[in-house]
Amino acid sequence: MAGKLFLRSFGCQMNDYDSQKIVALMRAHEGMERVERAEDADLIVFNTCSVREKAQEKVFADLGRVRALKDRPGVMIAVGGCVASQEGGALVERAPYVDVVFGPQTLHRLPELLQQRRASGRPQVDVSFPEIEKFDRLPEPRAQGPVAFVSIMEGCSKYCSFCVVPYTRGPEVSRPFEDVIAEIAALAAQGVKEVTLLGQNVNAWRGAIEDEPADFAELLRYVAELDGIGRIRYTTSHPREFTPRLTEAHAEIAQLAPHVHLPVQSGSDRVLAAMKRGYTVLEYRSIARRLRRARPGLSLTSDLIVGFPGETEADFEATLALAREMQFDGAYSFLYSPRPGTPAAELPDATPRAVKLERLQRLQAQLDAQARAVSEAMVGRLERVLVEGASRRDAAELCGRTGNNRTVSFSGPRRLVGEFADLRISAALAHSLRGELPDG
Repeated sequence: MAGKLFLRSFGCQMNDYDSQKIVALMRAHEGMERVERAEDADLIVFNTCSVREKAQEKVFADLGRVRALKDRPGVMIAVGGCVASQEGGALVERAPYVDVVFGPQTLHRLPELLQQRRASGRPQVDVSFPEIEKFDRLPEPRAQGPVAFVSIMEGCSKYCSFCVVPYTRGPEVSRPFEDVIAEIAALAAQGVKEVTLLGQNVNAWRGAIEDEPADFAELLRYVAELDGIGRIRYTTSHPREFTPRLTEAHAEIAQLAPHVHLPVQSGSDRVLAAMKRGYTVLEYRSIARRLRRARPGLSLTSDLIVGFPGETEADFEATLALAREMQFDGAYSFLYSPRPGTPAAELPDATPRAVKLERLQRLQAQLDAQARAVSEAMVGRLERVLVEGASRRDAAELCGRTGNNRTVSFSGPRRLVGEFADLRISAALAHSLRGELPDG
């Protein structure tokens, strides 16, 4: 059947990547095209994330808003992602009008689950972990501009005490080297110039290259050799997997962007131990310093959790100090929220929410000031920018991204779209930069 698909994606880049694959999958198998309104759709899909607080309740609220659309014959509702994996059959028990529940590792089975739903008349639930089977059954990659994301591994085996990912996405499983290279090469042949390698712990990738054991640093070297790939990014990396070989790669691989996202979560060793992160503040500092020696001017961003159970004012001050010392050029910072089934959810937590919010505001104000200082320091410099297309704010202008992942808007000819251009940064705005093409 041909039809219309409405898809809402929540959360991280991994979810965005999965959502793109869902759209491609339903186009290939059932001829569906994506629409912007649920009211126009034959299939409604929510691709969920369980990282944030009350994620389940938000999903059920969204489901409640589309429930009446089931009155139209043939309309189906599917829920995927981490909340689906976490809830499983309980999701259908609470919302019996849901037709299909699928996990991050079974999104490739969505067409057959829909067929089984139609044939049996019963809701279908599949939240199993079939490792990398999904990559073998997804449509061929299709470029959508000069930038692309490629998932190189799934799951997580770190079991941080606050994190639900190992339970919703399964243990770490690396995609075979040949499959990763083939996907990136196919995208490059379609005009992709920048690729971002994705994984919950992307630098934990392990594989075999020409029958020899290989690590993430070795994979990066092969990606850099592919024709057409001018810039490589990766996210999210884990300090425990940041090897000397990976640091050396930043010194030796010109295509690697001068930007690393390296979550620290806290500046307190006591809190890091309670989080079961597996490193100390001193070890994190050492990684950052080695990186900056290898790649002078490298931009470092991070993730920071405020209000972890038992966090004291001294612990929080240590986080502020570390963020300042590391000169984080931005960070995802948020309040700790207990995730069902994680060890940290059982920890006593006497800190009032108002105190946590005040701490978060202080941290975010500092991070904003640090990022603003970096932007202002870029004014007058020549920056290499990959031009991605028309600016969202002004269709008459172009926009692209710098190596340190800042958006730049500028006036220039359309022929630059999909190409790298050297721009002189002329102004630092609130959340972006202005640039100009150099004379001549």
